[in-house]
Amino acid sequence: MLWEVALSLHAEPEYAFAEHRAAALLTGELERAGFAVERGVADMPTAFTARTGHGHPAVALLLEYDALPGLGHACGHNLIAAAGLGAALALNTVLDGSAGCVMAVGSPAEEGGGGKVVEVEAGVFDGVDAALMFHPGVCSWTRAPLTASVQYRVAFHGRAAHPTGNPAEGNDALLALVELFNVLTALGRRLPEASHIQGIITAGGTATNIVPDYAEGLFGLRAETSRALGDLTGQLRACTEGVALATDTRAEVERTTLRYEHFRDSGVLSERFAEHLSRTGIALTPPVPGVYLGSSDIGNVSTRVPAIHPFVAITDEGSDHTPEFAAAAASPRARDTLVAVTGALACTAADVLSNADLRERAWTRHRQEDH
Repeated sequence: MLWEVALSLHAEPEYAFAEHRAAALLTGELERAGFAVERGVADMPTAFTARTGHGHPAVALLLEYDALPGLGHACGHNLIAAAGLGAALALNTVLDGSAGCVMAVGSPAEEGGGGKVVEVEAGVFDGVDAALMFHPGVCSWTRAPLTASVQYRVAFHGRAAHPTGNPAEGNDALLALVELFNVLTALGRRLPEASHIQGIITAGGTATNIVPDYAEGLFGLRAETSRALGDLTGQLRACTEGVALATDTRAEVERTTLRYEHFRDSGVLSERFAEHLSRTGIALTPPVPGVYLGSSDIGNVSTRVPAIHPFVAITDEGSDHTPEFAAAAASPRARDTLVAVTGALACTAADVLSNADLRERAWTRHRQEDH
């Protein structure tokens, strides 16, 4: 059944906050198994929670199911959803209500929109002892080196003029934006590891015979930690203000996305997951130093509760966010990986529910990470 769910999601990819078929499929399976389902969580139509059991301890299994425009499930979220579903169903069959609460959390728009950020702010994870998920990849790592990230719109307002008739009367907004790119390139040479700013021009004028009075760019910022991202944001603002002063233009800097915090791995729980997964013949290793694998809204969850986000390979070549990875997400190897990680997630969740010492060690480490 789980593989059928994964293939169904794969065949009908849906995008940020529009994953209506996916949410209906997943909640339907959970409801038929007796879970208490709440749809439209945190005012997001495709978000949901599904609970079985009650009280404490409580463990959350995270389901992602959004796809990438033009690439489908090239990040393997069809497998993430199926694994979280399978682990929740497995726990429901072996645990009685006195063992605590199992919650499946449907989180839309990880690729752009940050459903988990909204859920965290709405209190979905309040009272949860651990949040568990896995991610398919091209490597098998115990934890995910995920950076903090955010996007900003930068706009410059100048004054239009004819480029030959009266050029001195114009203030070239596009020139200011291009100069900002130059300044940020120089800044990039001295940024710390994992910090970078990547930008594109989204507006740069309307005709070649008009000095542009408006230009706009979109900039993605990433940094190893949330604190470093705050520093990087301050540098972007300072560079923009300096360019505006130098070019006699007026600048605007506006955040356009929710902020993804860096991921804080629960080593205690990641080690337990790796132990369970090793019984299937899949060995996880620590991540390669200095290699970072993007950003995710699981980072925001990890600021509130102990969380895991291991990578488990479904192919050994290329990278995700490619057509080849989308094909791998429906391959025989993906099926085998799904079976293995579903069992490991269920066993890890059962350990959280049944082992008070494990919960205490996870929370102690989590509090230390915050300081």
